[in-house]
Amino acid sequence: MSISLGQLLQTMVQNGGSDLHVASNSPPMIRVRGDMAKLNVPPLTPAEVEQMIMATLTDAQRAEIIKDKNLDYSFKASGIGIFRVNIFYQRHGMSFVMRVLTESPPEIDKLNLPAICKTACSYSNGLVLVTGPTGSGKSTTLAAMLNYINQTTKGHILTLEDPIEFQHESKMGMVNQRALGAHFPTFASAMKAALREDPDVILIGEMRDAETVALALKAAETGHLVFSTLHTNSASKTIDRIINTFPAEEQPQIRTVLSETLKVVIAQRLIPTADKKRRIGMHDILVNTSAVGNLIREGKTFQLVSAMQTGKKDGMQVFEQVLMEAVKRGEVTGEDAWEHAGDKAMFAQWAPKPELPPGYVPGPATSQAAAGSPSTGQTSASLPGAPKKIA
Repeated sequence: MSISLGQLLQTMVQNGGSDLHVASNSPPMIRVRGDMAKLNVPPLTPAEVEQMIMATLTDAQRAEIIKDKNLDYSFKASGIGIFRVNIFYQRHGMSFVMRVLTESPPEIDKLNLPAICKTACSYSNGLVLVTGPTGSGKSTTLAAMLNYINQTTKGHILTLEDPIEFQHESKMGMVNQRALGAHFPTFASAMKAALREDPDVILIGEMRDAETVALALKAAETGHLVFSTLHTNSASKTIDRIINTFPAEEQPQIRTVLSETLKVVIAQRLIPTADKKRRIGMHDILVNTSAVGNLIREGKTFQLVSAMQTGKKDGMQVFEQVLMEAVKRGEVTGEDAWEHAGDKAMFAQWAPKPELPPGYVPGPATSQAAAGSPSTGQTSASLPGAPKKIA
């Protein structure tokens, strides 16, 4: 084999990469500040890829990947770091992705997380959600919050993960970390057992189905502080996602329970800085005040954004407003802001301009249409270079 896994991981870490992508019949690539970069390595054969990754597995994991064609686990490369790994098969053979994890849990202050993160750690019970797209740093934010609790509270922290990402050693309290597959068969079964394990804080890696959501709400309702994640892009949409997980006849009851148990929703995204040298986290934050609780209970989630806009004193903020402030300070370009904004109207001046063919000169009909002239009976779809209308 021309290159080893250790050399690939070392290259990724030295270049500030977040993910290593290795695929059969392709050169390895790394993700750096959100973009994929090809390494100067020849394409790896299916046999080379399989030999490279199989050496990191136990006998049980080898049997699992052969049986299920997919596997998640954590891997420690001596002298390099800890990585979250997913192995899968594609049309050319075996492939895998390794994400860099820090060996010690992150700190809230060092990540410059909003103040509400420490506030959320102080609750004695309730549901705290960190949401966002894949790769937005949800796991890192949650790890920092659990680390803060571990350093400041004498309690029992229980995590249910897939796989274990950040390793927490017991500090003021006790930490027990369990991994899907290795330590429990399903999140729902682990949640049922968790209620008998005397936890003060429960982390659920992801609420994947209605049963797990219901058990998380029950745990939050019965005196536990529950943390979890969802793949939603805004705090307000997170409420709808949870409610819509359940059948219509159960939704009124779920709205009531959610209005009483939810504490905070932190939706985050990573945005490239103007100099493109790093990415910064920006947050959409919903805090469950009495007014917010009433909106959830009454099914008026479309009004939540308005409540967030006026709830700054309670720690709430709207992602687009934070993003616009970053643009005004010069931290983020308007073009990147437009690309990442959910509500793009605020950033319309930075929207991409349509490219015209080289040498294109608008004809009379086009000029009239652009100027708002009376119709000539000819539709825009029939003009030269114009897109066809789709009904």
